[in-house]
This record gives sequence, C-alpha cells and structure tokens, in this order.
Amino acid sequence: MTGISRRGLLRLGATALAGASFGAGAQERFPARQVTIVVGFAPGGGGDISARFIADFLRERWKVPVVVENRPGAGATIAAGQLAKARPDGYTVALATTSPFTVAPHFQTVPYDAAKDFTYLFQFLVSAQPVFVRADSPHRNWQEFVAWARANPGKLNWSTAATNGGPHIATEAAFRHLGISGQYIPYKGGAEASLALLGGQIDALVAAEFAQFVAAGQVRLLAETGPEKLPEFPALPTFKELGMPLSVPIFYGIAGPAGVPAEVIAAWEEAAQDMMKSAGFRELMVKLKSTPAWQNHRDFTATLNQVQREMARLIPALGFKRAP
Repeated sequence: MTGISRRGLLRLGATALAGASFGAGAQERFPARQVTIVVGFAPGGGGDISARFIADFLRERWKVPVVVENRPGAGATIAAGQLAKARPDGYTVALATTSPFTVAPHFQTVPYDAAKDFTYLFQFLVSAQPVFVRADSPHRNWQEFVAWARANPGKLNWSTAATNGGPHIATEAAFRHLGISGQYIPYKGGAEASLALLGGQIDALVAAEFAQFVAAGQVRLLAETGPEKLPEFPALPTFKELGMPLSVPIFYGIAGPAGVPAEVIAAWEEAAQDMMKSAGFRELMVKLKSTPAWQNHRDFTATLNQVQREMARLIPALGFKRAP
C-alpha cells in the first residue's frame, strides 16, 4: 500500500464507525425535527387554540418546528384514526379530548381501538361545556328553556362542538329524560357551531367556545353539562345538580400512537409541566374559562381506561344504540 499503512486504514475505519454511531444516536434524540399536533376540530375553537398555544411554547423550548394540523370531522374521530396509524416516535401527536377517545368508540364504528392504539402522554386542563343561547333569546334560564322545548316538540335546533361526543350524549340524555324532542345539527367544531348560533341557524349550543361571546354580551349560559361548578358563574346549575342522567367531565390532553418510547414520553411530560407553570398558560385558562388539570402518562392512561369502561356501560344503559 502507498501513503497509508494497513494499521492507518484500520484506525480510520474505526474512527468512521464511531462517528457514524454517534451521528445515529444524536439523530435519535428527541426532538430533532418537526413535531406535528393533529387537531380534530376546525380552527378557532377551544381545542385548536389550546393546541396552538402548546405548539408556540414547544417551538421556543425545543427549537424545532412545531405545527398544528386541523383534521375536523366525525366528532374528531378522523384525526384520532390518523394518529393511530402514525409512527410511534413522538413526532406526530394529537389533541386528546373526551369525545373521540372515550365516548365515540362506544357509540359508532371508529377506525381504531381507543384502549390499545394510543399512548396517552398527559392531560393539561378540564374544560367547561355549558348549554348556551343567544342573548336575545326569550329563554332566561334552564327552566324556561326546558318549558319552551317541551311545549314546542320538534322545533328546537341545537348542536355541540363534537358530534357523538361527551357533551352531545349528556345533553341528548337530558333531553330524553325531560321529554324534549329536537333536531341536532352537526358542525365541524365549536367555532363553526358558534357562528351558526349567532347567525340564528340553531337555537342552542353546547361547547367550550363561550367565553368571548359572554364577555361581548352575545350569549346567555343556561347550564353546565359537566359535573363541576364554574367558578366565574356560581349561580349556573350543573347537570349533576339538575339531576340529569349523565354529566361528563371534558378533558384536554395530548396523545400519541401506541408504542411511544419511555424517554420520549418523559420529554413530553417535562415540557408540559413547564408549560403549565408559565404565565401564558395561566392567561390561556382565563381566556378559555378552563381549569388546569395535570395528569402524567400513567395517571392519564388510567383515567381514560376507567372512563372508557364507564361509557361502555352507561351508553347502552341510557338507551343509545350503536350506529351501524
């Protein structure tokens, strides 16, 4: 050999292999490239606003692109189905809400198994989901609304932010309990449904997208479908207080596909905890009229599994039939 000895070649080869191993390890450290947060609702709603806040926070913290991808439709089950097929590397996650992960699978055919196809990374808030009407509505409270709907069977047009979601099923159960018949009008999310309410296309809405309209004097709250009182509206009755048959707490979290590695789960948990300590997050809670509610991967998974089992029992018991 000329120029380089056999020993020199072996040394160069070893150096190259070491560099390749270091490069592969460095490439696998999370996060090293773009992160995508899939949202099952149209832009502008509470879930979308929350996801975009998370994206902004992580973009600054992780120094990588973090984008929000809206995939609305079918009560957010389209987005959940997309997530179930993603690579379990932590780079594709989705906003995890009550409806597609705990209610819809027991109410309709979905392209995933909510108990097996996901890694539930963390929960970060519990959302209010009140029933509300326009401010110029003649219904000044829940009792007047119920009395009108009973006296005018079939005339009520109403909607929710997510078809076949927790608030939808809880409100439908309440209407059946009270002898109310009406027409449910589906929309792609709370933002779109809110515009329909303000435009007079529907009479009542159940959604998280109410705070800005209350502040502007455009809507009136009638009842909270969840079990907990709203601190800023202490006189507002809850479905639990009203004796309705179902009252579902609404959570927001982040989920990945099944099989996300433990070290990636830990990275998400650490970032989320820091996010929830930020001033921006406190401002978000005020804006959304929501409550911070931290659960790590282990606790969030246990909670969802429990709620899934409870919904599997309650939905048939309340007389709801699974869609074909």
